[in-house]
Amino acid sequence: MTLRTYTLVAALVFAGIAVLQMMRILLEWPITVDLGWGVFSLPFWTNWVASIAFAFLAWLGIVVSRGANTSW
Repeated sequence: MTLRTYTLVAALVFAGIAVLQMMRILLEWPITVDLGWGVFSLPFWTNWVASIAFAFLAWLGIVVSRGANTSW
């Protein structure tokens, strides 16, 4: 597997995760965890942060896999 293929596969995985994060926000899927001493409900704002982060990583992987020159 070449580096170009690896970064493209990683970018596609990150894009899929970003889509799932946005689906949770739009479809209002609740996430609750029973900790034994109480129930914890994950707030939706965490998915906004995660979806932005994973979308950025997907974009970065696509840019790198295409061989674009970056100055950083």
